[in-house]
Amino acid sequence: MRAPGKKQGRKQARRIAPPAISARLIGHITLEAQTDGNIVAYFDGYAVGLGKFSTEAAARAQTLGTGLPLASFASDSGVDKEINLLVRRLARRGLLEYRLGSADDDKDRVVVEPQISDYWPQTPPLGDADVIVLSRFAYLRRRGNEMVLESPRAGALFRICDPTIAAAFAMLSTPRQIKQFRRQDGFPGHELLALLLDCQILFKIDAAAGGDGLRPSEGGDRLVLWDFHDLLFHTHSTEGRQANPLGGLYPYAGVMPAPSAVRPRWPGKKIDLRKLAATSSEIASPVAKLLRERHSTRDFDDRQPITLPELARFLDGAARIQSKWKSRIDLGGGGPVVSYAARPYPSGGSAYELELYLAVANCEGLARGFYHYDADRHALVLIGATTPELDAQLAAAEFAMDAPGVPQVLITIAARFDRTAWKYSSIAYSLVLKDTGVLTQTLYLMATDMGLGGCAIGSINIDLFSKMTGLEFHVEGPVGQFALGRGRKLDPPD
Repeated sequence: MRAPGKKQGRKQARRIAPPAISARLIGHITLEAQTDGNIVAYFDGYAVGLGKFSTEAAARAQTLGTGLPLASFASDSGVDKEINLLVRRLARRGLLEYRLGSADDDKDRVVVEPQISDYWPQTPPLGDADVIVLSRFAYLRRRGNEMVLESPRAGALFRICDPTIAAAFAMLSTPRQIKQFRRQDGFPGHELLALLLDCQILFKIDAAAGGDGLRPSEGGDRLVLWDFHDLLFHTHSTEGRQANPLGGLYPYAGVMPAPSAVRPRWPGKKIDLRKLAATSSEIASPVAKLLRERHSTRDFDDRQPITLPELARFLDGAARIQSKWKSRIDLGGGGPVVSYAARPYPSGGSAYELELYLAVANCEGLARGFYHYDADRHALVLIGATTPELDAQLAAAEFAMDAPGVPQVLITIAARFDRTAWKYSSIAYSLVLKDTGVLTQTLYLMATDMGLGGCAIGSINIDLFSKMTGLEFHVEGPVGQFALGRGRKLDPPD
């Protein structure tokens, strides 16, 4: 009677063997080993060289099409080192995904899709006594015919291929101890839980502390101030922390006609204002003239760059602190004293949460570098960003503007989110964006008034900015950019 029991035990052990984490090429990527030893990745009409590798490494790299377990090249042997280098290079270029599944079959349980350029699967230790819970920023949604689990804080999203795993996550809406959770049907396994913990989709709590304490326990005081929808919009409307297509790609050009530039007219009685308004030649107001002259400039004259005195005047007129004061807020029975600092543009609740960071490429009298504008002291403070980071930010702005060169000065508008979220509930990020629009128009008008060129930029890499400043993206992060310089004068037509 014991032998069948042992057999059954062995079968059970095989069934619960931990799944392997494997690196796999994204579906449309192919690798080709050339005769000179170079390996090249091909996708969407592009070719990316990955370097020279041995014949044995090149042959083994072909298994990346179906998946190569990370543990299989973890040693210090020569070929393993080559494969590790190749896989890391593919990962940095966003050409890999990671499957979690049994090595005995090709059925995926979960597929991990990186959302940031330097993501690499990590499995921090988890003990049976640990208590875990889903992040309040985590969400499960349908994407096409798939279910994905993601979070605006995560470096990767998780494509759930096994429905029992999706059902198991519902139990983690309340804190659960690992040793209790593992007894539940559909337990997803320690490996997946560790991957999710690394991506901050799950987090540990101190069960002995008492109470739920979930919001304060997750990420510190600065994160407490963020509402779910605000952080999601911040990360998914910018570059750096999500891998969705971004920018002017005309995704619906083949689905529907372009909406008209002018709204169709409402029926009803019309009151004609044209006879009451002054013509362009009759406009006397300098502000009205300035508004009509405002335009975007994408081509800058590097033979006559903007000068440091001009930059000082520009910042003084558009963003310098004009006054400071303190006031006690009324919360019925007394409240804390809050400090304020007014600037030339309006701001919701007088928060003035926006800061300016300058990537200087070509300014007469100012060294190339990355600076913060201290609006209180009216001073520029050099920040120790690396040259590759500075070059990457300037190049991204050039690409976003479809310009012939980098801007002379690239202004990044960053928000101290807690300054607004401390007061406003549900609308905090919306107010930050409104303030960003107001400041952008102010920068435009100041540039126009000074005879300089400027151009607002719609996309920005929040992860790159975080690396340049050392600030977490949810503490102080970019919400807009503005290119500034002396516009190139076009030659008169022949």
